[in-house]
Amino acid sequence: MTCSCYNRVDLGLLLLRLGTGGVLAAHGAQKLFGWFGGGGIEGTGQFMESVGYRPGKASATASGLAEAGGGTLLALGLATPAAGAAAAGAMSGAAAVHAPNGFFNQGGGYEYAASLALAATGIAVAGPGRLSLDHALGHTFNRGWMVPAAFAVTAAATVAVVGARVKRLQKAAEGDQEPLFEE
Repeated sequence: MTCSCYNRVDLGLLLLRLGTGGVLAAHGAQKLFGWFGGGGIEGTGQFMESVGYRPGKASATASGLAEAGGGTLLALGLATPAAGAAAAGAMSGAAAVHAPNGFFNQGGGYEYAASLALAATGIAVAGPGRLSLDHALGHTFNRGWMVPAAFAVTAAATVAVVGARVKRLQKAAEGDQEPLFEE
């Protein structure tokens, strides 16, 4: 005899999905629409350019979609592997910007972005629980093979985007170096 009642794990995953997904969706809405005091595509695009992500508007759009879309899907528990991977990728890009400031968010570090990335990754790996749209739809968009596939694609894209940013920043810094010897 099977019990169809929900347990602590299902409730815990629901709360984690709603909290993590809600925060990510709000951050994405800041970037895409300028809601909640955000810069919208224009302002976020300018910021993206200033930290080395180019083109700025395209970077703002991609980041906003990954955060808003991934966050919304995580909150709903739908396409959980893809949602978690997209959110983790976006937060990895954010962490790269904050890494020079150290770990703690208080000093402008990457703590917050890393925490969101790890929470999204954990949800994607663990699955959404029974209180989710994935469960209601028979896990059509939440198969075991989808987790490594989604993270492999996201990792490749993240490495390419962050790597291109690092190269741009290094090239810009080369022009700013002081001469080794006085002439």
